[in-house]
Amino acid sequence: MAIRVSAVILAGGQARRMGGADKGLQLWRGQPLFMQVYRRLQPQLQDIAINANRNPAQYAASGLRVFADRLAGFQGPLSGMLTALEQADSDFVLFVPCDSPCLPLNLLDKLKSAVEKQKVLAAYAWDGEREHPVFCLLSVQLKKALADYLARGERRILHFMREQNALAVDFSQEKEGFVNINSLQDLLE
Repeated sequence: MAIRVSAVILAGGQARRMGGADKGLQLWRGQPLFMQVYRRLQPQLQDIAINANRNPAQYAASGLRVFADRLAGFQGPLSGMLTALEQADSDFVLFVPCDSPCLPLNLLDKLKSAVEKQKVLAAYAWDGEREHPVFCLLSVQLKKALADYLARGERRILHFMREQNALAVDFSQEKEGFVNINSLQDLLE
């Protein structure tokens, strides 16, 4: 039986390196970053939501479902992931950051293939040099493990992935897809 997958664009951070500006709403090539990410995800699957802790009305104007972290205080991407896993109506959730507008068009296919073939509950992207654990596919079965991990005060995504024996999936042919926009200067380049 095929696994059912939904997706979440993570836009819940404080964007300190962006001068505090809401990163997902910053314009890149004439559109908000989160919409650029959405356009790359849309051909891959239909059920896409946004995790945003600020400006929910602006994100919701896109027509996409928007939700905030259940845990207060901007606790990082894992907090948004936990909330998504807790409310998911799918078997797995694909997560992507809002600041990588060129994400690979085969992201879901490769991660989904990896979890199905290897029978694992988590997989994330590796570009041949660097690991990109925020680009990941997580089983909803991991919600308790993730809640426990956050309750211990942990916030490191890669450490959580390793604890779950997550599979690093080779995207060395799509390396440019993981370039992210972290600063106002990056938007201009």
